[in-house]
Amino acid sequence: MKTSTPLPTKTTATTIRINTRRRVADRGFTLAVIACGVLAVIPLLSVVWTTVSKGLGRIDVAFFTQSMRGITDAGGGALHAIMGTLLITCAATLVAVPIAIGSALWLVEYADNATTPAIKTLARTVRTVIDVMAGIPSIVAGLFVYAVIALTVGPGYRSGLAGAFALVIIMVPVVERSGEEVLARVPAELHEAALALGVPKWRVILKVVLPTALPGLVSTLLLGVSRIVGETAPLLLVAGFTDSMNYDLTSGRMVSLPVYVYSQWQNKGVDAAAYDARAWSAALVLLLGVVLLHTLARLIVRGRKQ
Repeated sequence: MKTSTPLPTKTTATTIRINTRRRVADRGFTLAVIACGVLAVIPLLSVVWTTVSKGLGRIDVAFFTQSMRGITDAGGGALHAIMGTLLITCAATLVAVPIAIGSALWLVEYADNATTPAIKTLARTVRTVIDVMAGIPSIVAGLFVYAVIALTVGPGYRSGLAGAFALVIIMVPVVERSGEEVLARVPAELHEAALALGVPKWRVILKVVLPTALPGLVSTLLLGVSRIVGETAPLLLVAGFTDSMNYDLTSGRMVSLPVYVYSQWQNKGVDAAAYDARAWSAALVLLLGVVLLHTLARLIVRGRKQ
């Protein structure tokens, strides 16, 4: 009966050294990744802690029920800024979402399946333009809208509607690219089954594609809203600033929460501490709103996966 020959001692020692080096390298890489994650979280936690600790001072009833009209020291609130943010954001969403989802549907449902070279070229051009729009600074969108207003209405015109159009330019590429990815994940079997029954293409989109992709599209919408709700520069250019309430999007200056924070911090009155407190409280409200939108989007995505 043959017996197995034991490995040479030199070979065994070499194997042990190689395995040891691999374990050390793996452990070191794991620790480096964890350290990078901690370093990324520390600034975020610092920002959140600073905003919460300094912003709670003016979170009271007056802050949500009063404007800054006639206020030059302590008191006042941010009701006009909160309403301005809601009105401008809703107007921008109503304009941007149909454009973004419509272009995403055309690209996924029609352009990608087209055989005509002209349509394929147009689809590549549209995607390139959207990528460029997604990368431009927000101030450029504000300057573009301001230039259009200056040429048509006049350089002194400010309104919430102008601010909404600036936010549309920022929101469309975000929602379009995310919506395109969501629509592309709709199973092809659903299309084929519906088309095999003789259902028209437009009816397949309305009755099959959109209901199937609805949770993903809703989360995409929320992410797009959270992208524009904190914009300051374009609104400062085209919507302006005011201390009073303004519910008319088409006429008069309208302030948003980011612009309110900037104004309170930059243009302090006699009681500088009161202006600082209002600025931090408005920043806290804005932070909580963005966190809420992101949380809703994640919950919707998680429910869709389950």
